[in-house]
Amino acid sequence: MTPRIGVYPGTFDPVTRGHMDIIRRGAKLVDTLVIGVTTNPSKSPMFSVEERMAMVIRETADIAGIVVVSFDSLLMDFAEAQNASVIVRGLRAVADFEYEYQMAGMNQQLNDKIETVFLMADVSLQPIASRLVKEIALYGGAIRKFVPPAVEADVVARVAQIGRKGS
Repeated sequence: MTPRIGVYPGTFDPVTRGHMDIIRRGAKLVDTLVIGVTTNPSKSPMFSVEERMAMVIRETADIAGIVVVSFDSLLMDFAEAQNASVIVRGLRAVADFEYEYQMAGMNQQLNDKIETVFLMADVSLQPIASRLVKEIALYGGAIRKFVPPAVEADVVARVAQIGRKGS
């Protein structure tokens, strides 16, 4: 039987408890879950691709079947290169659904052999967004509720390097 490979793409800047929830649940759906760490021209990353990959590798070390790979291409080209049959996406709110629905439709036009599976974020994790975590940290707020402990340390250290806002 052919192993089922899924791809969970994202910038993971930084990886949050919400991301980890989707990773843990997505890993149960496939034999191998490839975490695709990518760049996004519309976002200003706090961490390099290599640093984000290291975070994801560290945080997923206890989850079987995880592979972490960087990519800078169309998602469907990346998914095809990974021999994936499934793309895993997390949904937090209606706004996420509208965007993800449009992307799933476009991706299906590019390759109708790869399915998109949506996982609803755990209710307690729905408000978490990497962008907001960074903003809170940059203004000196506590982010412990939103990210794993080692990621919190990474973010705090980076904020110390670049300087807090409003101080």
